[in-house]
Amino acid sequence: MSGNDTRSLPYHLAAVKEGERRFENAFQGISRMILEGNVRTVTVNGKTTYDFEVFRTGRRHIIGMFNELNSFVSYVKDAAEGGSSREMAYVLVGEPGNGKTFFVDYLCQCYRRFLSKDGNRKYTFRFNGLEKLETYGHIKAIESQTYEDPMILAMNLYEDPDMNREYLAKAGFTDQQIDLLYEDYRPLGACSDYIWKDLAAHLDGDVQKMLQQVEIVPVPLSESLGTVTGKYPAKDKITSSAVDLLGEESIQRLLHISDTNNPYRFDLRRGALARVAGGGVHFSDEIFKNKKDLIQVYLGVIQNRTIEIEGFKWPIDTLIIATSNNSEFNKFMAEKEEAPIVDRCRISYVSHNTDYKLQRELTNYAIGSESRTTLTREVLHQDPNLNYAASTAVVLSRLPRSEKLTPVETMKLAAGEVAGEKSIKTLAEVIDTLNQDPNIINRFGQKGMGQRNLGRAIQLMVESSETNEGKCMFAHDIFKALDRIILDYVTEANDRAKYLEDLKIAKTLYRERVMTEMFNAYMDEPLAVKKDVLNYVNMIIGIDAENLGADRLWKYKDPQTGELVALKIDERFINSVEERLELKTEEQRESFRTSIRKIYGQKITMDPSYDFMDNLELVKAVTDVRLKSDIAGAGSLIGALANRTNEENQKLYDRMISTMLEKLGYCRTCAQKTIEYFCTQEDDS
Repeated sequence: MSGNDTRSLPYHLAAVKEGERRFENAFQGISRMILEGNVRTVTVNGKTTYDFEVFRTGRRHIIGMFNELNSFVSYVKDAAEGGSSREMAYVLVGEPGNGKTFFVDYLCQCYRRFLSKDGNRKYTFRFNGLEKLETYGHIKAIESQTYEDPMILAMNLYEDPDMNREYLAKAGFTDQQIDLLYEDYRPLGACSDYIWKDLAAHLDGDVQKMLQQVEIVPVPLSESLGTVTGKYPAKDKITSSAVDLLGEESIQRLLHISDTNNPYRFDLRRGALARVAGGGVHFSDEIFKNKKDLIQVYLGVIQNRTIEIEGFKWPIDTLIIATSNNSEFNKFMAEKEEAPIVDRCRISYVSHNTDYKLQRELTNYAIGSESRTTLTREVLHQDPNLNYAASTAVVLSRLPRSEKLTPVETMKLAAGEVAGEKSIKTLAEVIDTLNQDPNIINRFGQKGMGQRNLGRAIQLMVESSETNEGKCMFAHDIFKALDRIILDYVTEANDRAKYLEDLKIAKTLYRERVMTEMFNAYMDEPLAVKKDVLNYVNMIIGIDAENLGADRLWKYKDPQTGELVALKIDERFINSVEERLELKTEEQRESFRTSIRKIYGQKITMDPSYDFMDNLELVKAVTDVRLKSDIAGAGSLIGALANRTNEENQKLYDRMISTMLEKLGYCRTCAQKTIEYFCTQEDDS
């Protein structure tokens, strides 16, 4: 092939020199893919960490996993810079249903998309015209079995290393560039090296003529073929063998090859590793479920980064990433003689998502993005409170008990919200204490109801006759479904008792949310409670203002709109709210007001749209006060809604139903069921 042919080695070298094509290993490629995207700083559980945009794009992207992603990026970056991580595998260990496999699949999908762009594509080489050598039978062309990079061939053209450097210098590379290329030097794989020597013998060592037999081709980016990104799931003890990973001798090839010493008689692509050996990602699902001899094969591959069969070696360039559940990993660790494999792994303990706000997105994944239908193919409505109810229930199950914080305080602090007097530092201390436990399962977020359990609960709910008859996924029904899942799938008695207790707490939170919704419906205003909460906050800020006249009007600049707003300070309203919060003395009231002002000062500067709706105690107090002042207490509203024998009560009920349908996103079924639930004393804290 001529030097101008895009499939020739000289053309490829020129393209690499000009930056049109790249020569980089798997770690460098993945590191570049991640770090070329936007990297921002976030605070998680009181500690600053980094968030990477590449993992947050697409319809079904990764939610949360901040610490795990930071750990993975640090590992890849260290390996890309020649650190010890280069000789290690990355293993994600955790409970089932916490996103380990999802993370690896997403990473592979991103990497394939990244490599499909011009300038990132991987190339390999093929030897043509082999029928002229006569020892290959009807085999006319042979592609590098491990998808070796053409630059590896360029660094191995001659037996003398200095002549290879000289060849690269003639191709236009500077000494500095050549030194950089040689940092990733590997010898040719056994069969490529053997064929190259065969060509040399046939063409009297004329490298120019030999290169005419070489064709540069792009590596196929096929998910179904397992090239560039491939998965090896653990199989049972009988059917699995090293052949699945390394390959085996091919009878078909032996029928053509007359020289039995030729390493091309081994079909490496029969194994999963060779297909990802050219700068790819090998994913070993449930690695410790494999039988011992297969794990020993992994040990050799991880440490030496070579495929070895009967003394023949094929160097590979692969990121090896694996998953394992806690029980299999603990079983493996208990066998002390298996220490060398764990020593070659970077273990990342994956926790469940503990931020209930982020869980809303994960709950949406579980509910499904497609419009749901009943068994009779009619549209299935989703209660606007369903996501909140499901998210809080599963997140509470993932939060360990602590003497310093109540479960609700822990949940709110983990989501970056306000939890009364308790600060994020308290949560950070609790997490640090828990993370000192040598038993991983007792650490923060390591145990709880996973995404699969949530998915099962939603399936149970959707298949129930109540859901199908009412054509609506009513929020309160998720608790019955989760209760059934806990009883059916949680085997350990202590865990089961804790999760059922967490479910009760989630029900009280749902009850408080329903109270707020009822007030909004009564006021015929979707944001009625939010406005009253902000009014209380602004009143306690303005109550001591110097420019407050006898009319008690205080003017302030709205941080959201920037407009000047006049607010009448109603001390009776302020006192009523504080009574509901059980602030009896003047000192208690002043202390609470100071804490609210402090939160206002911290939050509003960062987020002008902050609305204090995460302060559940304050929201509940304001709701109760307004219900009492407007309709003589929640009890009388319950009475009016429950007893619709007179016309006035019926009108109130109809008006509230109408508001819920038109302004609050309810359907007739969930609107009626929510009012019915509000009228009972069920789950009242």
